[in-house]
Amino acid sequence: MPSPLEDSHPPDDRRRRFEDVYTANRAAILGYALRRTADPQDAADVLAETFLTAWRRLDDVPSGAQTRLWLYGVARRILANHHRGERRRSALAADLGSRLRTDLADPTGPAGPESDLADVAAAFRSLPEPDRELLSLVGWEGLDHGEIATVLGCSRNAVRIRLHRARRRLARALERTETDARPLPATVPNGERA
Repeated sequence: MPSPLEDSHPPDDRRRRFEDVYTANRAAILGYALRRTADPQDAADVLAETFLTAWRRLDDVPSGAQTRLWLYGVARRILANHHRGERRRSALAADLGSRLRTDLADPTGPAGPESDLADVAAAFRSLPEPDRELLSLVGWEGLDHGEIATVLGCSRNAVRIRLHRARRRLARALERTETDARPLPATVPNGERA
């Protein structure tokens, strides 16, 4: 069933109108975005998103001199979203940096669940790539043995065996991580343990 937009404008007319809007305004909108972003790739993203919005809302795009103004308004809102996202990412990076400096300054490391997660992450990173991929497909992607077999191009039985071995290697890596993290027993000057 044709959409209402196609009924009001035949597909060729709609495409032609969009191409005209794009051709006439691309350089101006790109310049607008380049002057307001630090990275040309960000400006290209703003340009693409602006014209995607124009395509989706082509019936709302005014004609004549108002077209460019409408596109500037769209680009302005997209830039505002972009800058908000940048500020959030910068704040998160600063917060993470602060936490890492604090954790690294404390030789005993964080206590509690964060420490456990750090141990799991360290053990996971120590595994070979095939084991990490297999465990990720199970744990993060939630795939079953048959689905993993399809992804990896092997049999379900091979997946079952590889997964068993990968879990065993992860358990051993966790044991090593926990052993390395345990504090050494305190000693007194005469060499006896306290």
